Amino acid sequence: MKTINDLWAYYNTTLLPDLRVMENERKNIANKVLILNIVGGIVMFFCLILFFVIYFFVLILVIPAIIGWIVLYQKFTKSYVSQFKTKVIFRVIKFIDENLEYNPASCIGSDTYYASKLFQHGVDRYNGDDLVYGFIEKTRIMFSELHTEYKTQHTDSKGHTHTQYHTIFRGIFFVADFNKNFSGQTIVLPDTAQKMFGGWLGNILQSWNFTRDQLIKLEDPEFERLFVVYGTDQIEARYILSTSLMRRIVEFKKKTRKDIRLSFISNHVFVAISNNKNMFEPRLFKTLLDFNVIREYYEDLIEAVSVVEELNLNTRIWSKQ
Repeated sequence: MKTINDLWAYYNTTLLPDLRVMENERKNIANKVLILNIVGGIVMFFCLILFFVIYFFVLILVIPAIIGWIVLYQKFTKSYVSQFKTKVIFRVIKFIDENLEYNPASCIGSDTYYASKLFQHGVDRYNGDDLVYGFIEKTRIMFSELHTEYKTQHTDSKGHTHTQYHTIFRGIFFVADFNKNFSGQTIVLPDTAQKMFGGWLGNILQSWNFTRDQLIKLEDPEFERLFVVYGTDQIEARYILSTSLMRRIVEFKKKTRKDIRLSFISNHVFVAISNNKNMFEPRLFKTLLDFNVIREYYEDLIEAVSVVEELNLNTRIWSKQ
């Protein structure tokens, strides 16, 4: 992996000339959005006052105002966001590895998401963007941001139906070739039962998870404390989750300090890294001429790409020893 010093040199020689041009555009758009927010705030303030006087009149004002705000915001920012992803995110990805490609408008497909079996809840709303794909040395990888949700509905006392969406997963979803052949399925999930109820009761609750395959107990105490493993084959699960791989997963969890899920299915590894922010979107009210801003995007990308190194995927072991 390249170092922060390498990124600093790349920032100054390659990124900075375009960033100076984009910074002027960012300031111009930020001023327009600021004025838009102020005007919108004034309108909403008067609407709140009127709300207690004429309810219907307020609805006539508020709905067009909200629609107008959304339309104007998108008009002001659309071109800038596209330019930012082309001139900044794309170049940072190429800086990390020339063999990687980037499609800002695409994402991991729902078929891949379901194939991972990491999340069992049905999805009612599926969104994503910023697809990165290609090779890191010998390993083919693909990852993107994803946000999956399910909906609930309830009817109030007046007979009106209300729909609410709940997040299933939001963050980076990663898939790569795995460096061992296997035929079964092994799923590694955060161990919420152990965390909440302790060892004895946690073990019982884990074994009662009837929607998963058989519970796999492993010999690494720290790994067992952080994760619970389900699989179709006890022996194969231990073959996949070697002592060294379990240590790598634990260290990766500590390094990211995020909720991590993994599955090993059809000679692939799937990794879901939870994150509640839009990682590769431009920050409109932050200057582009601060190296630390670019460094943050770089580190977010490295967190995803480093799965290959952290899990040692480039070491090829194609048959059981």
